[in-house]
Amino acid sequence: MNNVILACSSLKDHIDAAQKAMGTSWPVVVVDRSNHVEPSQMKDVVRQAIEKLLEEQSEEPLTVLVAMGFCGGAWDHVSFPCRIVVPRVDDCISMLLATDDKAIPNRKEIGHLYLYENDPKDFSALHLIRDGGTADEMYRGMSRDDLFRYWFGNYHAMDIIDTGLNPCYEIPYVEAAQKEADAINADLGYAEGSNRMLEKLISGRWDDQFVVAEPGKIIKHSDFFD
Repeated sequence: MNNVILACSSLKDHIDAAQKAMGTSWPVVVVDRSNHVEPSQMKDVVRQAIEKLLEEQSEEPLTVLVAMGFCGGAWDHVSFPCRIVVPRVDDCISMLLATDDKAIPNRKEIGHLYLYENDPKDFSALHLIRDGGTADEMYRGMSRDDLFRYWFGNYHAMDIIDTGLNPCYEIPYVEAAQKEADAINADLGYAEGSNRMLEKLISGRWDDQFVVAEPGKIIKHSDFFD
C-alpha cells in the first residue's frame, strides 16, 4: 500500500505514538495548526499538500490518511484523484476524546476548553491569542483583552485530556495547565481520552468513525455530520 499520513502539527506526537503502537512507518506530511484560524486557509494548505503528494507518487495508488477533523470546513466540498480517509469528527479534540468505536462527531462539552499536548509549552489554548491575532485580518489591531473575550468568553472549564501519552498528572504539567486555566478564569479538570482513533486510522480499521472517499468523490459536510 502507498499510504501517507497528512497530519495537523498539533497531533504529530500522537501520530508518532500511534505508528509505534501499530508497527507502521508511513511517511508523515505535517501542516501547521495555525492555519486552523481560518478554515479556507487550511483548505488551501491541505489541497496544496495533497497535490504535491500526487506529483511525487509512484505508480501504486495513493491513500492519504488524514490526522485531523472537519476543522470548520477544511474538508467541505473537496475532491482528489486519490483515496482520502478522514476521521468523522469536528476537530482533533473530539478525536482524542474518543475511547470507543461509536461515531460521535463532537464529543466536547459546552463551555469546556481542552488541553492535550505532551509538552506544556505547546498548550494550544493561549496559542489562539497569538495565532489568531496575526493570521487573520479580522483580529489584527484587537487588544489582548478583546481577543481574550472573543476567544474565551464562553468557557468556564478547562479539561486536560488524559490520552495516556501526556504526563498530565505530573506537577510541572498541572502547574502549567493551571496557569492556562487561570488566564481565562476557568476551572481546571480532567477528561478521559485515548489515541484510539489515530491507531485505527493508520492501521486500516476504517469503520463508521471514518469518511473513506475513493478517488473523485466529493467530500461534504454531510459525510461528517448526520
